[in-house]
Amino acid sequence: MFTVIQWFIFLLANAVAIPIVIGSIFHMDPNELMLLMQRTFLIIGLACFLQGWLGHKLPIIDGPAGLWVSTFAVFAASIGVTGSEGVQALRLLEAAMILTGVFLIILGVFKVSGKVIYLFTPLVTGVFLTLLTFQLSGTFLEGMLGLDQNTPYIQVNELIIAMISFSTVLILSSFFKGWMKSYAVLIGISIGWILFGLFIDSDQSTPSNAPIFQAPEIFAWGTPIFDWSVVPIALLTAFILLSNIVAALSATSNVIKGDPYLSHTQMNRGSFVLGVNHGISGVFSGVAVVPLASTAGFIQLTGQKRKSPFMWASAILVIVSFFPVIISSLAMIPAPVANAALLATFVQLMGLGLRNLFIEPLNERRTTIITVSLLLGAGLMFIPPESFALLPETVKQIISNGLLVGTVIAVILDRLWIDEN
Repeated sequence: MFTVIQWFIFLLANAVAIPIVIGSIFHMDPNELMLLMQRTFLIIGLACFLQGWLGHKLPIIDGPAGLWVSTFAVFAASIGVTGSEGVQALRLLEAAMILTGVFLIILGVFKVSGKVIYLFTPLVTGVFLTLLTFQLSGTFLEGMLGLDQNTPYIQVNELIIAMISFSTVLILSSFFKGWMKSYAVLIGISIGWILFGLFIDSDQSTPSNAPIFQAPEIFAWGTPIFDWSVVPIALLTAFILLSNIVAALSATSNVIKGDPYLSHTQMNRGSFVLGVNHGISGVFSGVAVVPLASTAGFIQLTGQKRKSPFMWASAILVIVSFFPVIISSLAMIPAPVANAALLATFVQLMGLGLRNLFIEPLNERRTTIITVSLLLGAGLMFIPPESFALLPETVKQIISNGLLVGTVIAVILDRLWIDEN
């Protein structure tokens, strides 16, 4: 039972942050934000359950894709965020997610997805996982510091509590055994939540205006607007997301089975179901999801390798999505605490990345590929998004994504530079 609860809490930690980010970008009011969070819960719960049942069949959390968050931000900047312009941008994004889903389904059905596996050697996977931790660690640290658009200064009290949660998870998972290690994330979040309620926000009561029961709305932003301009974006995004699938599956397989191997069939099924999940995301007007490689860090941290608790947690999240009054309560997990728990799982994830990078001795070839990929990929992450505003839309999607650029560079160099030893 506690294992199911811990998976459920980890699902929540991955679900609550992105709706808040999207809501702030498009200036959504509190009710719109709550409904977006409701639909996000449904999308994530369905996506995880379908992947575990019909897709890759591993206990891997699907969460809002960072690539789609940046796409939402680009559409907001180029079209607008308020009035009819904001609605148009969101309806175009619905269409883009559905089209991306169609392409992913086609890639899975025609078994194209499985053919990208050979590109992801341990070196390339190590570069991807290391860049992923670089990309998201800043976001988690901002959350721990209490920073957002309305709070530009570090909140010391929130940081102290976040560090207590972070340290609790790491200490329990590193120096304890048995149930203390298994439920490290749950214990860390619980302690942080209690401390937050005692010392920072004592009024954490459930909002009274949230309805008890309400089904998630279909096409909440309006019917999709299909435009030829979104076709290249959707196709490019579909291929980019294949790298996420490979990295998530290989990292999780490595933790669960001690072997990063994944089959072509597993990859093709994962791509097919990811396409279905993108369609669900578009229909229910949320941010499209992708298998999260950070799940491997969570599993290694807690030792929870069984799939059945994960499936139960996913099903419970679907059920909870029909009860906004419960969502309003669960969404009150303090952001600094949730981000601290997520950052703790990334400690293990970065360890996996480094082990992949150094699984073989460093020679001139491996050293050059690793350093060039990491330098260029990480460097792009520090360039403001508005710097790419004048580039064509498709080029912008590629060059502004440091994770993608660094991984592609690693793939190209790894293929072209043949090791003569």
